[in-house]
Amino acid sequence: MTSARPHSRFFRARVTAITDLTPSFRRFTFGGDDLADYGDPGLDQRIKVVFPTEATPIDAMPTGEDWWTRWREMDEASRPPFRTYTTRYVRPAAREVDIDMVSHDVLGPASAWIARAQVGDEVLIFAPTTAHEGVSYGIDFVPPAQTGDILLAGDETAAPAIAVILEQLPREARGVVVLEVPDAADAAYLPVHPGFSYHVAGRGVAGGRRHEHLVAAVEVSAATLVPAGRGAEVEEIDIDRDILWEVPRTAKGGAALKSAPLYAWLAGEAGAIKTLRRHLVASHGVDRRAVAFMGYWRLGRAEV
Repeated sequence: MTSARPHSRFFRARVTAITDLTPSFRRFTFGGDDLADYGDPGLDQRIKVVFPTEATPIDAMPTGEDWWTRWREMDEASRPPFRTYTTRYVRPAAREVDIDMVSHDVLGPASAWIARAQVGDEVLIFAPTTAHEGVSYGIDFVPPAQTGDILLAGDETAAPAIAVILEQLPREARGVVVLEVPDAADAAYLPVHPGFSYHVAGRGVAGGRRHEHLVAAVEVSAATLVPAGRGAEVEEIDIDRDILWEVPRTAKGGAALKSAPLYAWLAGEAGAIKTLRRHLVASHGVDRRAVAFMGYWRLGRAEV
């Protein structure tokens, strides 16, 4: 008797093309027969990419159902490194998947691979399969069925997810995009949605200080979207100890609210996202059940 196909698994894939989209965004097209079963729940679906290093090949990665436990039990020096990304495009007939990554100075195994990867290089991708049905808890964009405005805000690490969300939202959706990127020319990365206004700036334009544009532009946008009211108490999170991540859902996996005048999706460096969440909830009184916030990474710390 054969067992049911898993809803997610590791896929072996090789680089078939590398495209520099903007100064900071590099698209890797992956191909291979194994990708025939690669699923695409859509929106900001999170996936994980396992990178080879000189010391650790991808075949050292545990790939069974208990892979996370087994990976944690490995000696830190022998663990295959992996990082979290967003599926950008899936072409099932061609057995191809696009994943956009941020190219920057080499700071760790992921940035080293991004800088040096060549066509033919192999990785492992942990992602949903075509057997996946129902709610995907790898999707963090979960707005109420009735939503007024949508605020999408983040730094360059959130840009691929924001791009997919914008492409998949209906044309009648409306809202604001706030994005901080390394270079002003990176603004060209985002697709245009007719219902959204865009506040995108490179850190050079914003004075070179990280988060300056992101925080300031969200504060300006919030003043228009939700005039200041009686704020709610915000539970403070120690981002040096705890994970900054909350996606309000019901037990069935849908949005926590049936309707909301504003739904905010915030992702990027944890320190900045904590500031944005506090501003929306405490200063403007946005219902915390209408704010999804994800600390994708933390300054000075490697993330998985």
